[in-house]
Formats: sequence, structure tokens, C-alpha cells
Amino acid sequence: MRPGGGGRAAGRFPSRVYRAGQEPDPRFSLANERTFLAWIRTALALLAAGMAVEALDLPIPDEIRSAAAVVLVVLGLVAPAQAWFGWAGTERALRHGQALPSARSGPWLAAGVLVAGALLLVGLLVR
Repeated sequence: MRPGGGGRAAGRFPSRVYRAGQEPDPRFSLANERTFLAWIRTALALLAAGMAVEALDLPIPDEIRSAAAVVLVVLGLVAPAQAWFGWAGTERALRHGQALPSARSGPWLAAGVLVAGALLLVGLLVR
């Protein structure tokens, strides 16, 4: 155990992640935390984009604009789940010396942004 590690779970949340395995190199845990925060920033950007698309008076049909806004907001709600489960899975893998898991939601989020962008493009072309 590393100095200052504070014991196994030592009151750290979530204990189901911290109570097993060995304490990893702090640099890896901090990198994992930065990735978590990047997903949170992505979620905030998606939510803001969805709200902006709906709030702004864009020159596209209302149905298409609303559909793009809903897609962006839904993606903004999915991204924090990816952040949390991705962080926990990576931290567990680090603690057990296993291969790191892939981002399961990444392809879905990319596809959703593609759909939202395509909707906005179609909306601009059919006005």
C-alpha cells in the first residue's frame, strides 16, 4: 500500500470501487478523474447546445429544430452515465492490474451528434 493511501476503502466513495485490489499509481487515478471531468464537460456542452438549438430562432422548420434539440439533450443526459461508469470501470481495472475497459457509450454519443448535425443540415437545406 502506498504511503498516505489511508487503508483499503477508508471512507472513500464509492467503496465498492476502492475496497478491492491494490492502490494504483496516483498519476493513473488522476488521469482517470480528468477523463471523468471531460465527459462531464461534454455533457454540459451537449445540454447547452440542445437548449440553444431550441431557444434560438433558427431558420429551419420547427419539427426538425426540436428533434435536433431533443437528440442533443438526451445525449447530454447519457454522457454523465458514461462518465460515472467509465470512471468506476477504469478505476477497478487499475486497482486489479487488468486491461482498461472501452467506452461503451462513445459510439452511441458520436452517432447521436452525427444525427443532430444531420438534422440541422437538412433543416437548413429545406427552408
